[in-house]
Amino acid sequence: MLIIVLLCLQATGVDQAAGMSLIVFSLLLFTYYSIWVIVLPFVESDHVLHKYFLPREYSVILPGIAAVVLLLCIAAFTAVVLWKNHNPKKVN
Repeated sequence: MLIIVLLCLQATGVDQAAGMSLIVFSLLLFTYYSIWVIVLPFVESDHVLHKYFLPREYSVILPGIAAVVLLLCIAAFTAVVLWKNHNPKKVN
């Protein structure tokens, strides 16, 4: 807890707002996905709650697509860093 307090003292207002918005977005996404995957299978299909969620097939497809995009971004970042740090050998 002390580390969080120390980090908050060093962050600017914009950094704190961006961090808080990321935390709120993550909590909302986690809550939505948890209800979608854990609770909805036990609720009757004609219940009003089902109209707020995509079909159940997307609960597997969307995280899979997100994982592929994340891996592509990591690979692209790694390739750019390696390419920029490449030092060609000098010919004598």
